[in-house]
Amino acid sequence: MRAIIGLWRWRRNPLRRTTDLVEAWLALATLLLILVAAPSAGAAVGVSMQGTLQKAVRDQRKDRHPVAAVVVRRLSRGPLAPDPETPSGRDAHSRVVADWTAPDGTPQHGTVIADLKAPVPGDRFWLWTDRHGRIVGRPLDSATATTHSALAGFGAAVLAAGLLESARRLVLWHMVRRRHAGWDRAWAKAGPDWGKADTGS
Repeated sequence: MRAIIGLWRWRRNPLRRTTDLVEAWLALATLLLILVAAPSAGAAVGVSMQGTLQKAVRDQRKDRHPVAAVVVRRLSRGPLAPDPETPSGRDAHSRVVADWTAPDGTPQHGTVIADLKAPVPGDRFWLWTDRHGRIVGRPLDSATATTHSALAGFGAAVLAAGLLESARRLVLWHMVRRRHAGWDRAWAKAGPDWGKADTGS
């Protein structure tokens, strides 16, 4: 990490400027914040996301129900694209007309996606519905929610570290600009007499 490079400026040296020492302290402060604040921010975001997503898991499990459906007829000749939420990307799906009974007992009929490769009338398959029998997506599972939470926490930690390093670089950039402006003023003051007799050059 480049912040560590500034630590050498603490060495005692007659040429060391005050700004060199400030840069060293700035590097140390940034390093400590990256090591402490960034992981803390990531953990806070991860824990918050975990709570929110696990609540969504519980709510979806309460509101979504698996029901058995029966194929009436097939509508498509070839299988549809695999469902990205299934454990295997090779699971084939087909569009069919099917009958099913809602959790509240009402009969339902409609076009749905069946997880069958070559469905024929009478085949049974499972689909997810709300309590009134309307088709809904598969509920989020706990492991997926935990994975999303961990990724969000990691992303937050990386973002926090990047922001801290960017802030250090911005402060350093301003310091360098001020230093160069001071040099320019000193050069402009000495420049007109440079090389003339009796100027001590």
